[in-house]
Amino acid sequence: MRAAMIGDNCIDYYERLGRWYPTGNVVDTGVNMKKLGMNVSLISTTGTDEHGKLVVRTLNELGLDLSHLTIKEGMTAVTYMDLVDGERIHGEYVEGVLENMEFSEEDISFAAEHELIHSALWGKAENILGEIRKKSQRIFSFDYADRLEDPIIRITAPYIDYGFFSYHSGRDPFIEDYLRERVSHGMKQAIATLGEKGSLVYDGKEFYEYGVFPCEVVNTIGAGDSFIAGYLYGVLNGISIEKCQETGARLASEVIGVFGPWTEQRSE
Repeated sequence: MRAAMIGDNCIDYYERLGRWYPTGNVVDTGVNMKKLGMNVSLISTTGTDEHGKLVVRTLNELGLDLSHLTIKEGMTAVTYMDLVDGERIHGEYVEGVLENMEFSEEDISFAAEHELIHSALWGKAENILGEIRKKSQRIFSFDYADRLEDPIIRITAPYIDYGFFSYHSGRDPFIEDYLRERVSHGMKQAIATLGEKGSLVYDGKEFYEYGVFPCEVVNTIGAGDSFIAGYLYGVLNGISIEKCQETGARLASEVIGVFGPWTEQRSE
């Protein structure tokens, strides 16, 4: 099975710690799916600087299909980060070549060949999902992060089967109503990641709640992306919602235990 990751790639740069590594919402989800045995393609744009070369080299070594990764003259996107007591702190984000990222007709046709098409809030793919959907009736998923009122939700709603949302207050009436609303607007499943409180899924009939696996917290970066990877891997393999949650939770616990957003992460 093949999964297409459409959207952002960047460098997380921990200036105080003198460490950096390639990342991005769809990159992290894609790498974690690759480690689970999926064939993964990245459709994105990176720069011609040393950071861009690191992105290409690292993802090539990991076995991702980069045939539709555009190399554009300019600076690779960078997020300036810090780490305090295991919690990541996001600083300035410099968009670089992603600012004017565009997708070609060839990119759209290529994406439609995959069993899964996944994107995320900062991936700039919201306006091409409809075109991909015309060519494919496969599985579409989207990571909306914690932007529960973002206009992109309305724009993408007609095309998304599995929507992921970050909500750290735990299960409460608000998030239950919110997930119900997302499904009523067309999603097959609306999934909320609740941080240390686990996850909550609504499938149009009932709610499914699942906890977390205890682990040593080194860095929480990538926890949500890895949960999504495990969950979607379960979806593609036809397992139950509870098992999808379990797979996602287990993978997230492994990632939280390392510095970077996937296991065996190499940083420069």
